[in-house]
Amino acid sequence: MKKLIVLIFISMMSLNSFSQNVIDSTSIQLKKSIARLVIKDLIIGDSFKKELNLTSTKYTLLENKVVLKDSIINNLNFQVSNFNNILSTKKSQLKFTEELNEKLRLDLKKQKLKNKILGGTGLIAIGGVILILK
Repeated sequence: MKKLIVLIFISMMSLNSFSQNVIDSTSIQLKKSIARLVIKDLIIGDSFKKELNLTSTKYTLLENKVVLKDSIINNLNFQVSNFNNILSTKKSQLKFTEELNEKLRLDLKKQKLKNKILGGTGLIAIGGVILILK
């Protein structure tokens, strides 16, 4: 087994390998004025990319702000609805208490009238008992 490994190693070392040398033939030569214009355009393009990134970030922040304001508006609308429900409940409670108050007033008047009648009857009964006993 060792001999096989040594044999493979020696055969691999004896192989010749080669590669191609690539010569770059795509170089372009520009005049100085055109090269300056190209550099200016590249700088302007880079600044536009940065500005686009900043604008995108600003747009995202504004979208988040709108979502937050919408949630606040929905929350306030919900609170208004709850307050209206509470107000209607309190109005119905007030109406019920006014009805009970009126009913109690009528019952009190009836009771006072009964007391006057019974009080007068009681005096007459006491007067009659005194007359009978004499």
